[in-house]
Amino acid sequence: MIGILLITHGSLGESLIQCACHVMNRRPPQMMQLGVSGQDDPLDVLPLARRLLNTVDSGDGTLILTDILGATPANMAAKLLEPGRIEGVAGVNLPMLLRAITYRERNMEVLVKKAVAGACEGVVHMK
Repeated sequence: MIGILLITHGSLGESLIQCACHVMNRRPPQMMQLGVSGQDDPLDVLPLARRLLNTVDSGDGTLILTDILGATPANMAAKLLEPGRIEGVAGVNLPMLLRAITYRERNMEVLVKKAVAGACEGVVHMK
């Protein structure tokens, strides 16, 4: 199973995980989050991110989900990427996370595509 690590601003990652737990009625395994605050030095937090990454990776790889491309959490995530083994997707939202949880038994390429599709398809103009 592919691990999932959320690296986000503040408590966004934990909030998304709690929402996913509510929807799924359980806490999915091999999923953790790291909240980065404005007071954190990214160089100090990066070793913690590596430890969390190793914790969720059982050998099948890890998908890192982050909130805003170009912001500190995404820049930290970018330092952890290893194509094919540790992939990253920015713009995390609840539909993306639920799709990632659902497809994590597949390979990394399928998981990334499904996660991105879930995020895009989850944004709908309600009329």
